[in-house]
Amino acid sequence: MRKGKIMTTIILVLALVSGGRFYMLGSQSADMKVKLGITDGKLLNCPDKPNCVSSFEDDDHQVDQIKTKLSMDEIKSKLLALGGAKLVSDKQDYIHITFTSKLFGFVDDLELLSTGNLVHIRSASRVGYSDLGANKKRVEKIRKLISN
Repeated sequence: MRKGKIMTTIILVLALVSGGRFYMLGSQSADMKVKLGITDGKLLNCPDKPNCVSSFEDDDHQVDQIKTKLSMDEIKSKLLALGGAKLVSDKQDYIHITFTSKLFGFVDDLELLSTGNLVHIRSASRVGYSDLGANKKRVEKIRKLISN
């Protein structure tokens, strides 16, 4: 009986420490300065981590660009209606929106660049190595939301 209580206490302490670490990382990601935007007519390349996807990549980070008839204002309205979305930058053919996770407050950056009826997209986590496919899932959700 005593061994069970000790094991339960150890597991609880480990869970609290792990949760606190994730919370700290989430808080750090909210305050991070990130280099984003358009360079040479395209969105920046993904870092060498699996927590980023982009339509300008041709490797494991690659996602298809999105064909749409919607204006950037219409796209922006649809994206801002998604949970955790916050507009950071809105220029004529470029939108930067952050998404903050509910559980630990991790911030992901979403960028869209319109080139006529095609929209290039990049979604990346600010911290960590893996995002368990969260950015790719977000891009596919957005594709369904705004594509023709």
